[in-house]
Amino acid sequence: METGMDSIERFEYDVLVLGAGGAGLRAAIGAAQDGVRVAVICKSLLGKAHTVMAEGGVAAAMGNVDPADGWQTHFYDTMRSGHFINNYRTAEIFAKEAPDRVFELESWGALFDRTPEGKIMQRPFGAHTFRRLCHVGDRTGLELIRTLQYKGIHCGIDIFQEVTTTRLLKDGERVAGAIGYERESGRFLLWRAKAVVLATGGWGKVYKVTSNSWESTGDGAAIAYRADAELQDMEMVQFHPTGMVWPPGVRGILVTEGVRGEGGILVNAEGRRFMQDYDPKRMELSSRDVVARSIHKEVQAGRGTPHGGAWLDITHRGAEFIRRKLPNMYDQFLHLADIDITKTKFEVAPTIHYTMGGVRADPETCATNVPGLFAAGEVACGLHGANRLGGNSLSDLLVFGRRAGEAAREYAMGLTVLPGVDDGEVRLEQERVLRPFAVEAGENPYQLHAELQQVMGEHAGIARDGASLQAGLDKIMALQERAGRIGVSGSRMYNPGWHTALDVGNMLLLCEAIFRGALAREESRGAQWRTDHPDELEDFGRINFVEYRDGDTMRLKTYPVSPMPPELAALFASDVAPGLATAPAVGPAAGGRE
Repeated sequence: METGMDSIERFEYDVLVLGAGGAGLRAAIGAAQDGVRVAVICKSLLGKAHTVMAEGGVAAAMGNVDPADGWQTHFYDTMRSGHFINNYRTAEIFAKEAPDRVFELESWGALFDRTPEGKIMQRPFGAHTFRRLCHVGDRTGLELIRTLQYKGIHCGIDIFQEVTTTRLLKDGERVAGAIGYERESGRFLLWRAKAVVLATGGWGKVYKVTSNSWESTGDGAAIAYRADAELQDMEMVQFHPTGMVWPPGVRGILVTEGVRGEGGILVNAEGRRFMQDYDPKRMELSSRDVVARSIHKEVQAGRGTPHGGAWLDITHRGAEFIRRKLPNMYDQFLHLADIDITKTKFEVAPTIHYTMGGVRADPETCATNVPGLFAAGEVACGLHGANRLGGNSLSDLLVFGRRAGEAAREYAMGLTVLPGVDDGEVRLEQERVLRPFAVEAGENPYQLHAELQQVMGEHAGIARDGASLQAGLDKIMALQERAGRIGVSGSRMYNPGWHTALDVGNMLLLCEAIFRGALAREESRGAQWRTDHPDELEDFGRINFVEYRDGDTMRLKTYPVSPMPPELAALFASDVAPGLATAPAVGPAAGGRE
């Protein structure tokens, strides 16, 4: 460590991990072997990553409850839910390795709910053929983070907390490190590294009604794009069917799919269980895109609840069962909405939840198109396609966090010296980051954030059409121009306006990518519902849309979806999922469907 030019504190590591959620921590554990020096940078505090808000469970075909389940069925469900624009190899690796990652987590101290025989309990979830989600009540993400952070700190990794990373540094074409600043003091920090792993999560805060926490502003995807990484499937933004609706201060907070997995039913204002009209086979446990659209359609038809949603009812399961299986949900509604879900139904509506698109990453190594840069978790693209299955996110973190960390370690060990850093590039980045302080009577960053959220909600919501998307893109481009004149006052210490100014720049870039992808995909597929192009078209099922940087201009191109080999394609020869034809019938949960 040294203190040098312009009071920048400098560090040197072999592998730098950006993000301390599940993917980042698992990557750091995978990298921190064979004497490899690893640092983790997190925007918030260790243990506060968005992963802790994941509730329902970790999807893995372990067959503890339904013995007929296997990796082939999990692969089948993942590809069908993604409407076949997922990378088949990514999904294959994922389905095969998820059980081992759960067992590994257990060996590190994770405490899962148990079957009477002592096996890890698995619950049903939307669009999963079998009961597959390993869970800890409805606090699974918290247990995952607790376990990984204890394992990680015992691997000798260094942690930089409450730091915003603003730029990836490069030596020629390859990654050379990163620059950022401490959010408390505003002091600049620079890390030279042989390899960088992006694990920074999504960008749900581009929408006003969202289940995402404050950190989810897309920093990782934005700085990767500026470093010439490719972004893929950006039009695919997941609306979780069930967010809180009332009171207004809690609108968008997640209501876990576990409520429906444990037997909760959806009814409209007329008391009708409306999912029987949209998916009579799977009903409430249909895929998230289908359930979210169904609630939207009921509201549009005038059958919504008083505050614009649907009723979710789990009272028939009994108070003791609800408090035991869904303790977070019970507490959340009791303390935030003064509602006892053991006694009454409650209102839910779709909320922005997850971004299927992200940095294009290799299935085997999680490498991006930028040498030395790897990506895992929500910031990466390839696994989920047009729609993510519930529970696949947590196992995604484990499977590809490990692969990214190990690949970054191998890459770093292949380099004998650290890549160089251009001090001129560093000075330019400092000037860019500090520019808002020099603008007098500039644009208000909070106002711009509110306006971009308004644009996304109005023009890039559940239902989209070409004219509205183009109008939204025009507004985002105008906001980008205004963002160049953002001004902030005060010092660099404890200055949330300054932080927001930088976040807005990242979010506006990703908003542009969402609109450009959504305009180009003239069909309805998964999360992309174009009312002017309502059909899912075969030709669009063969391509992924990719955004890339051309100077200061965002360009769009396509890559062909890799065809599955015959042995995997054969799994889709019929509409019956692998293992289902020979599996014993599974009875419904009381009042619901398994």
